[in-house]
Formats: sequence, C-alpha cells, structure tokens
Amino acid sequence: MFESISKRLRESRKIVFVTGAGISQESGIPTFRGKDGLWRSNDVMKLATIDAFNDNPKLVWEWYNERRKNVFSAEPNLGHKAITELEKYSKVVVLTQNIDGLHQKAGSSQVLELHGSIVKIKCTVCNYKGETFTEFLDIPPLCACGNILRPEVVWFGEGLPQDLWQEAIVHANSCDVMVIAGTSLVVSPANTLPIYAKQNNAILVEINPDETIMTSNMDLSIRSTSAIALPELVSIFKQ
Repeated sequence: MFESISKRLRESRKIVFVTGAGISQESGIPTFRGKDGLWRSNDVMKLATIDAFNDNPKLVWEWYNERRKNVFSAEPNLGHKAITELEKYSKVVVLTQNIDGLHQKAGSSQVLELHGSIVKIKCTVCNYKGETFTEFLDIPPLCACGNILRPEVVWFGEGLPQDLWQEAIVHANSCDVMVIAGTSLVVSPANTLPIYAKQNNAILVEINPDETIMTSNMDLSIRSTSAIALPELVSIFKQ
C-alpha cells in the first residue's frame, strides 16, 4: 500500500495529520456528510450557527447535549492509537477539525483543535471559559453572571481563532509528510493546509473511503478507513 513512498515516510522528521469526522466514525461518532451523517437527520444550519443559537439556544443546547453524551462514551479507535504510536518514530502534530477530544484520549501529545472542543464552554457576555465533562441538567446552561453559556466550538460562518490558525500554518509549512485522514476537505480554511504542506515539498497522503475534491493533488490516495490504513502506516516504521 505504501511501498512507493515508504522510504521517505521512514526518513520523515515531522508528520502532520489533518483529521476530520471520518476518523472518529468508527468510534461511534457520526460524521456530518457521510451516509449516516448528522446532515441526514438534522438541519445543521438550524443547530450549528450563531444565528440558530441566538434564535433558539435551548434547541441548540439540547442537540449539543446529545452529542456530548455520545462523545463522553466514545473510545479512541485503532486510527487514533496509530497516530499516537507514530510519536515513537517521528515528531507528530495533529491538526483536527473534530471537537471530540479522542486524539488526546488516545495519548497524542500535540493536538490543535481547529474547530474547538465539545467539552469547553464560554459565556456569551463575560470572559468566562471553562470545561465540563458531564451533561447539562438545565438547558440552556447559565454562567455565574446570569447570561447563557455556549459551546466553545467554531460554528458555520465563524472564523477560526487567528493565533491557532497561524500555528497550524506553521506546522503545515514545516512537515515532511502530511496525512489527511477522514476528511472530505470541503471546509475552509482547513482544506488549504495541504497546499501549505506542498509548498514545503511534503508528501501528501490521503486516507478516505471516497475520493475528495483534492484527490488529484495527493501523492498517495488510500481508499480505506483510518482504523485500517493508519496501523499499516505505523508498520512501515517498524521495518
């Protein structure tokens, strides 16, 4: 599977992973755009935008409470664990669009959560930020100041924190290998990260059951799931 580029992979000093919902699907967390994705059963524009939250914070929080319950019961799969194991052989940085925290739960030491985290919350008015690992009993939850809390995630139409995004670009610009796993690469600006990596002559490896809009730009495209393909990637370093 990886024969054509295995030597360069073994010699890599830094591997950057760009991950999306597909890598967590086998942990029981549904994707947005897949066959059984969240867009199939929900109008995400009514649930994952600031306008939706302002219009009906109770509805949005009920949906996120269900997602939180799903995330809290999920465990990292072989794909997450393979990325962690690669830290034995090379510097590894994970740039993830996921908000589920499974990379950290698997033991990855350097993870940038581009779209935020489902366990993090912040006040819509004051500067309060915090973390909570349980479901909320009162919906919508309120801050100590009396105003509504919101999930500290990046909703559709919101920009990424600029300091976080600039850090992601630095990692993309300095890697030898970029592995794009479980993402359709349709969400901006995360879908520009492979372009930054290519400017550094990095190898681009795509792992996805389906073609993406950037498949033609890849050095290697693997039609498989992350849980199957990523452990094979690790096996190259053991040779």
